[in-house]
Amino acid sequence: MANPYASLPDFAFWRRVVASLPPAEVDPVVDVPFRINKHHLVATAGSCFAQHISRTLLSEGFSYLVTETKPATSDASDEGYGVFPARFANVYTVRQLLQLFQRAYGLFEPVDSAWQRPDGAWVDPFRPRIQAVGFPTQDAVIADRDVHLAAVRSMFEQCEVFIFTLGLTECWASTVDGAVFPLAPGVEAAGDDMSAYAFHNCEVGEMTADLLTFIDWLRRLNPGVRIVLTVSPVPLVATYERRHVLVSTTYSKAALRVVADCVCRARDGVAYFPAYEIVTGPQAAGRFYEADLREIRPEGVAHVMATFRRHFLADTCEPLVEFTAAVNSQSNVEAQRQRMQQLEGLICDEEVLDVPPPADGGRT
Repeated sequence: MANPYASLPDFAFWRRVVASLPPAEVDPVVDVPFRINKHHLVATAGSCFAQHISRTLLSEGFSYLVTETKPATSDASDEGYGVFPARFANVYTVRQLLQLFQRAYGLFEPVDSAWQRPDGAWVDPFRPRIQAVGFPTQDAVIADRDVHLAAVRSMFEQCEVFIFTLGLTECWASTVDGAVFPLAPGVEAAGDDMSAYAFHNCEVGEMTADLLTFIDWLRRLNPGVRIVLTVSPVPLVATYERRHVLVSTTYSKAALRVVADCVCRARDGVAYFPAYEIVTGPQAAGRFYEADLREIRPEGVAHVMATFRRHFLADTCEPLVEFTAAVNSQSNVEAQRQRMQQLEGLICDEEVLDVPPPADGGRT
């Protein structure tokens, strides 16, 4: 019997496509099930790293879908519009994404409606940092959220490609109805009863089921939508598990990577883009991380996005150099691009978790 590995292509062998190549030439994408054209309406969601993809799409003149573009209620501040398709900020966990869909279509009405900050302002528990000043009343939170969820519905119904970056497994949830939040109660604001919330670290099986449910429901509304999954290479800011944050980061990223693989195998029209492998693989030798070993250096982002562009984007414009491209003639795309350039850095709700320890040394 012949050796079954003898006829495999080069990409199947570590020595040929990893060890023997310069780091910049390692490209872990073999093939993709579809490509994105400039006329396709593309929506993104996920962790902080997802914003790099939206910036690339805009820089290349692609049709990045934004359905919530400006304040629509009197108490809404002009913050964060255009960074995401709708002003939902970071969607860190799979369950948060599923519940965003459920809340938008009236399939889930959480008990928690508004949280009050120590300064008296009110915030939306499901996007607590969308504007620095908060809202003056609970009713103002609800009014703005109604507009927001209408924009979320438009996003799901119009998008032709949906890109989701899986970021975290750890979350905080209501013990009353299971609602999950992007930040723990008490970080920015909290409900009336802190005993009504609990820490939860999602497992592979439940995340896979949640993501498959989301995809199936989305395709009932939007049958032709294609989906790209990525895993954020950014480590956790903090862990609530009683173990080293490095161990929690390893679990989180490994579990999310397995979830992405399981879902791609289970559903057609779902692709995986290996941003995580490009940044964290041994060929990178850590060179893509900043001194804090968490933030991604510009050259790392550029390498990831160049690989994404090469395989997933068709009919690209001028080559992307640090997210700057020739001005696109479409005024709406140009306006979004300019707004992105006005923003410094990424919007990352998770960063507020890293606070000075209390005098007693913290949780024991």
